[in-house]
Amino acid sequence: MIALPSELLAQLGDEIWHVFAVFLRVSAFVSLLPAFGEQIIPTRVKLAISAAFTLIVTPAAPAPVLVANPVALAGLVGSEVVVGLALGMGLRLFVLALQTAGSIAAQATSLSQILGGVSVDPAPAMGYLLMLAGLALAVLMGLHIRVAQFLIHSYMMFPMGTVPAAPDLSHWGVQQIARSFGLAFALATPFVIASLIYNLALGVINRAMPQLMVAFVGAPAITFAGLFLLFAGTPLILSVWVDALFAHLQNPLGGTR
Repeated sequence: MIALPSELLAQLGDEIWHVFAVFLRVSAFVSLLPAFGEQIIPTRVKLAISAAFTLIVTPAAPAPVLVANPVALAGLVGSEVVVGLALGMGLRLFVLALQTAGSIAAQATSLSQILGGVSVDPAPAMGYLLMLAGLALAVLMGLHIRVAQFLIHSYMMFPMGTVPAAPDLSHWGVQQIARSFGLAFALATPFVIASLIYNLALGVINRAMPQLMVAFVGAPAITFAGLFLLFAGTPLILSVWVDALFAHLQNPLGGTR
């Protein structure tokens, strides 16, 4: 057996420790990453994706100090996992915004029961369609490249081994949730406006002709209007959503544009 020099062994130990420290943040981040961390993706595939991003990020990430104290090691592991989960949750909220927008649009246009159980989580078909289209568009526009840049940039915002202060983290989380719901309602605004106009017109017709069953006449109209808005407005909805997603990747601590 060939004995390796002590310098080489020390170098290998430092490199393995560096890769392990980066893998902690990356794996926690990938578990919530849109498109790459979905529930339908097998765990082994997620592990391979985490390993690939780790190999990309490690050369650009600062090397951590090798710690032998179990308490310091546990602190480093916990801090990296917390930072990875927080950054991943910030991106996962954009997927939830698309699903929420689809649910609002489906409820407003009476389409919430059409193909209602096609996804892992119970959701209207409109929300599932928007989510799949949005994730496909994001991947086609280079989501993996922007995610690698985002992970490298995260070590400037949150150096390795440091945990954000709890008040700052909670304030940032509340802002992200508020922005997610605001984005969801903004994306579903055309459907809400169409539903408002439909119900106002239905009320006026009902008062003018009480003997007419306006619900039977208006139901096909709102269904057609909802499907037409989905067909005509999906490109604009997805473009706005992708712009907001990529803006967050460039500046996760700032506000939306």
